Amino acid sequence: MRKLPYKRSARVSDLIREEVADIIMFKIKHKTLGFVTVTGAKISSDLRNAIIYVSVLVDEEKIRTLRKLNESKTFIKGELGKRLKMKFVPTIVFRIDEAVEYGRKIDNMLDNLDAERSPVDDDEDLF
Repeated sequence: MRKLPYKRSARVSDLIREEVADIIMFKIKHKTLGFVTVTGAKISSDLRNAIIYVSVLVDEEKIRTLRKLNESKTFIKGELGKRLKMKFVPTIVFRIDEAVEYGRKIDNMLDNLDAERSPVDDDEDLF
């Protein structure tokens, strides 16, 4: 038996991430929904549950956007059911992607380090 490049759950996660991003962008018409990016999806090995990770551009809109997405998950699951050829459509839960926030903090720290360094004279580099 030939090995697949990666597990079925990983392939389904990628597909669900793409489809949920498309559904949010083109099907959900909610005025209070902030600028959302679907950054990832993690699905259980039995393909019954999925966590969708999102990033929200404006920090003040994170909680409201997450609440609206979780309120819309029944609609999103229904749309997924129309698009995916799966026996079961996974139950969806939305979470804020903390890795994006962590990356922003690291970038800010690096920027602050660069700003704190004083410029060095060219002559000092020689000695």
